[in-house]
Amino acid sequence: MDLNTVLEVCDARDHREWRAGDAWLGGGTELFSAPRPRLRRLVDLSRMGWPPLRRPPGGGLEIAATCTITQLSDGVDRPLFRECCRAFPAAFKIWNQATVGGNLCTSLPAGPMIALTAALDGVCLLRSRTGIERRVPVADFVIGAGRTVLRPGELLRSVTLPAAALARRTAFRQASLYGLGRSSALVIGTSDSDGTQRITITAATTHPFQLSFAQRPTRTEVAAAIDHTIPDEAWCDDIDGLPRWRRHMTFRLAEEIRMELA
Repeated sequence: MDLNTVLEVCDARDHREWRAGDAWLGGGTELFSAPRPRLRRLVDLSRMGWPPLRRPPGGGLEIAATCTITQLSDGVDRPLFRECCRAFPAAFKIWNQATVGGNLCTSLPAGPMIALTAALDGVCLLRSRTGIERRVPVADFVIGAGRTVLRPGELLRSVTLPAAALARRTAFRQASLYGLGRSSALVIGTSDSDGTQRITITAATTHPFQLSFAQRPTRTEVAAAIDHTIPDEAWCDDIDGLPRWRRHMTFRLAEEIRMELA
């Protein structure tokens, strides 16, 4: 879709002043998918030269905000990464343009990069217009459907996954109303070597929810934790599924994950 209100596209390397009507441009697959009548200028991040994937000295994995879904899928040979990349209801051309950062910042409930990075204890590096940086866990970065903690003009630079999280066993489940459709419920389970288990719930809810168990939980304990943690108003209600059905599928997928990790 043409954004016919945009008057200018500028290079982020030369960007100094944030104005009303500005927007960061990464891959643009979501940005160009709908009218944006308030936009006047796009600040292009494509020439920033950030390595898509980097191994920090202390271990783990740093994913640049501009890393595309193709680069992530090809660069990390782990089942959970491939499964989350395939959760996009998109053609290969979208994979080559859509970015990890764009998926997080758009903050749609079905965003599979939100699910992936939240489940692996990802931490967002945010950078203000003046260069001040702050770090926010992915689980706290998305606060609602289409809502994040980003401040005006603030930029998502990268997401770092700790080495300990990458070493965990994982289990993945997804449900949609139709084949290859947008996720209506997406649940990821992880298990540490010490027996600690975590269940991350996305897509069915307006923002990520995480459950943690010191040891292998029972079916009743998982169900009780979901009921206690997720309020009624947090279940999504849109074209991709009614809240009651999403809740039912979340319980079902969480139980399958509990059994698999056991």
